[in-house]
Amino acid sequence: MNTITNRQAICDTLLAAARTDRDIVVVCSDSRGSASLSAFADQFPEQFVEMGIAEQNLVTVSAGLASCGKKVFAASPACFLSTRSYEQAKVDIAYSRTNVTLIGISGGVSYGALGMTHHSCQDIAAFASLPDMRVYLPSDRFQTACLIRELLQDDLPAYVRVSRSATEDVYGEDMSFALNKANVLMEGEDVLLVACGEMVPEALEAAKALKETGIRAGLLDMYCVKPLDTETLLAAAGKVKAVVTVEEHSPYGGLGSIVAQAIAAECPRKVVNLSLPDGHMIGGTNREIFAHYGLDAKGIAAAVQGVLG
Repeated sequence: MNTITNRQAICDTLLAAARTDRDIVVVCSDSRGSASLSAFADQFPEQFVEMGIAEQNLVTVSAGLASCGKKVFAASPACFLSTRSYEQAKVDIAYSRTNVTLIGISGGVSYGALGMTHHSCQDIAAFASLPDMRVYLPSDRFQTACLIRELLQDDLPAYVRVSRSATEDVYGEDMSFALNKANVLMEGEDVLLVACGEMVPEALEAAKALKETGIRAGLLDMYCVKPLDTETLLAAAGKVKAVVTVEEHSPYGGLGSIVAQAIAAECPRKVVNLSLPDGHMIGGTNREIFAHYGLDAKGIAAAVQGVLG
């Protein structure tokens, strides 16, 4: 079982790049430990800024550093980054088109039993609605590393959400990666699963289980929620009877909404969204919450069987 988190993959990738690029700067809001960025702070103290518990300042200072030519990665718990500092993200990052990658750590229900104050179940909708803001939810450590390396090469705003816990490996070190292109993990003729982030390993396990029952499920890893890879989505959706989206997010405004809108416009199919509920959730670990709301492999497979009748 993999024990390397996506947040650790971010730190490792930035550490390797910072050895030859002094313009890389990491900014944290009293979250270097939670973000697994302590090693970066220790090795490159002159390229690390600790803002304390001040998420609005975190974003504004990051924008200022970027305006001076720095490549800024600003890390903070997703629940606070997407709410407390939303205006700053809107104006100082998106509107101003600054070279800042906002890293939402412990996204979704990663904080589990801490409850709704620490859950970030609306962040995809919030950031995807900002013009010029890209939204990424990588599924495993290998994809996360590839994504960060690509973001180091451009100068556009982005929001990257990662989980607190390690996810099962979906890819390997030699994975093929293209920025803003979904990965086709399985081809299908009955149903298409579209997942992002921590839901991808669960959807992959579900698709394999469905295959054993005779249901041919395709699977897209739509790590690039915005910009959505519409071309790959429509090509895959055109081969199946129904589409099922899977996300660790509110049912409104996230991956399911964006996918349904694209399919309705170009390739009408039944679309069912598996998500967290629109309401206050139970307490527990993230795995317990996934199982309770049908977002684990067993629940996803059961939902697909229900959709296909």
